[in-house]
Amino acid sequence: MNRNNNLYISLFSKALVLSFCCIPSASLAQSGMEDQSVDEEDKSMEWEVEMQGSFSDGKTPLWLNANKYGLSSLEQNNGYLRNKLIKPLDMDSERRWAIGYGLDLVVPMGYTSHFVVQQAYVESRWLKGVLSIGSKEYPMEMKNQTLSSGSQTLGINARPVPQLRLALPDYWKLPILGGWVQLKGHIAYGMMTDDSWQHSFTHKQEKYADHVLYHSKAGFLRIGSEERFCPLSFEIGLEMAALFGGNPYFRNSRGEMIAKPTEKGLQGFWHAFIPGGADSGEGVYANKAGDIVGSWLMRLNYDSDRWKLGIYADHFYEDDSQLFLLDYNGYGEGKDEWLKRKSNRYFLYSLKDMMLGAELNFKYGRWVRNVVVEYLYTKYQSGPYNHDHTINIPDHIAGTDDYYNHSTYTGWQHWGQVIGNPLYRSPIYNENGKIEILDNRFVAYHLGVDGQPSDRLDYRLLFTYQKGWGTYSEPFTKKHHNVSFLLETGYHFKHGWSAKMGYGMDFGSSQMLGHNAGLQITVSKKTGIGKKVLRK
Repeated sequence: MNRNNNLYISLFSKALVLSFCCIPSASLAQSGMEDQSVDEEDKSMEWEVEMQGSFSDGKTPLWLNANKYGLSSLEQNNGYLRNKLIKPLDMDSERRWAIGYGLDLVVPMGYTSHFVVQQAYVESRWLKGVLSIGSKEYPMEMKNQTLSSGSQTLGINARPVPQLRLALPDYWKLPILGGWVQLKGHIAYGMMTDDSWQHSFTHKQEKYADHVLYHSKAGFLRIGSEERFCPLSFEIGLEMAALFGGNPYFRNSRGEMIAKPTEKGLQGFWHAFIPGGADSGEGVYANKAGDIVGSWLMRLNYDSDRWKLGIYADHFYEDDSQLFLLDYNGYGEGKDEWLKRKSNRYFLYSLKDMMLGAELNFKYGRWVRNVVVEYLYTKYQSGPYNHDHTINIPDHIAGTDDYYNHSTYTGWQHWGQVIGNPLYRSPIYNENGKIEILDNRFVAYHLGVDGQPSDRLDYRLLFTYQKGWGTYSEPFTKKHHNVSFLLETGYHFKHGWSAKMGYGMDFGSSQMLGHNAGLQITVSKKTGIGKKVLRK
């Protein structure tokens, strides 16, 4: 009990300090909002202060830790005080241009940092295009934000990466085909911010990487029309991302930590945008420079008067073997020709690794509002072997993709949390001082349900069953199992106050998540700041 009491006392003292910074904005909010009538609509900034505490037996359970944009901890007792001020772009939706910004500061306890700048950004919109600079929490595409297990590439499990981002965030109707075809997408460059955490976690005795650069891009196409009586719509898209540049370090044969050369300058930026080049030390069969990941996304929607159904797929790839499921495999014969590519012969991979999901929304449901079911298979990874064409072996076959891991970089993670789906066990769970994903070959079944029994009371339920085989390079000696569970309820009081309590559990092998149980309590206050206008 002393540790819990100390956590509350410490958070309360920090809350007093941070609250003094909010007094001007809070006072302004009271003067502008306290007497707001139902006929008025706020057209101003959004201010929120939030306090959270987590108390666990073991580590923090999976669904109390995951998909929170990295604002979470595995420590038995942890918590934070959060102060967020946001001016969304849609506050100026009636104009051709708009300016938005956000500042989101966190004072945590039991975290990987003593102070967290969760979001700090400024953005501008001209017509449909948006330019953003800084760290911002971006949502997943084609999935339920609170019920899905998470996206495989651009998920919501890790801290935001500071970046320069040019985007078409909402679907734009092409001026052809009667508006039935719409497009959206983005391109971004940024830099990872977890150098200090990597140094602390590895003690600079295992592989780590400093000043790593980040790139992501995505494009989506939707066929359908909300303005016409057609309940069907179809979406397809491609997400691509890369880690490149920077200064990765690895241990050589003499036990020394040395830097590994990487592509710098414009060449590095270009090969992140159009995959190419090679990492240092690769030979004639070099892959692409940097850590290249991505996903094909598809979703079919049916929208009726009382319910809406979405069926979706998320196919992940590492490097490019699973991008088009093809690999070049044609070479000459003889002493001088066996390394020369001669014929148009390709190796065809199997389409096995996939997330398949369905989301059902009852538009007027109370006790059950949304239901999400997902199946995730990641065991294949282009096959269990990887060998190059030799004078004696005519075939060149690439496999063992080792999802989220990389030979040069520390993999698809940020601050110890995987950037994609949290069912890939994040490095923050490791006790060996290595930044790597130790369980990326698994089969998982996931269920999410939420509802709103009353105007003020809501809940959500998550249940996940997972079977893991480790990795191809470090397989488990046998198949292991894990079950993760969450029940969370929230109550919304008057004047913007709300409280939320969640209870989570993990049951499984120590090779996966182990046995954990925990309680998480969150109290928050939301309000608007500034002017009001009458609703028309």
